[in-house]
Amino acid sequence: MSIKVGDTAPDFSLLDQNGKNVSLADFRGQKSVVLYFYPKDDTPGCTVESCAFRDQYEVFQAAGAEVIGVSGDSRESHQRFANKYNLPFTLLSDQGDKVRKQYGATTAFGFIPGRVTYVIDQNGVVQYVLDSMLNFKGHVEEALKTLEQLAAK
Repeated sequence: MSIKVGDTAPDFSLLDQNGKNVSLADFRGQKSVVLYFYPKDDTPGCTVESCAFRDQYEVFQAAGAEVIGVSGDSRESHQRFANKYNLPFTLLSDQGDKVRKQYGATTAFGFIPGRVTYVIDQNGVVQYVLDSMLNFKGHVEEALKTLEQLAAK
């Protein structure tokens, strides 16, 4: 089952790059969340996408949103990736792809973890979904547009 616009985002709890347990519920009622699933740390496309989120992180923060990246990589891999590229946001380790499957975040060619971004409002409702393997920076641009539209309501 794929999560779509209007659905309540399923809660989850995963370890971040520093070993801290992070749940989606931690943000409910406080901040919107830009939850992006990506294939693998330190690969070309994932690096471009993550650095694009990094470069706009202050804009996301000003819009009242938290950015969270999720992949099946280990906590240690996330820590190296975040340190290497100065990523200021949370990276969650979804080993076994349980949360990816919970969200129905697609796979490319049936075996490569897909690149899917969800914009989740403060009430936990999905406001936007972008599923695109190759539009790396588009995930950032579309998420920001969605947050601007939410702020204008």
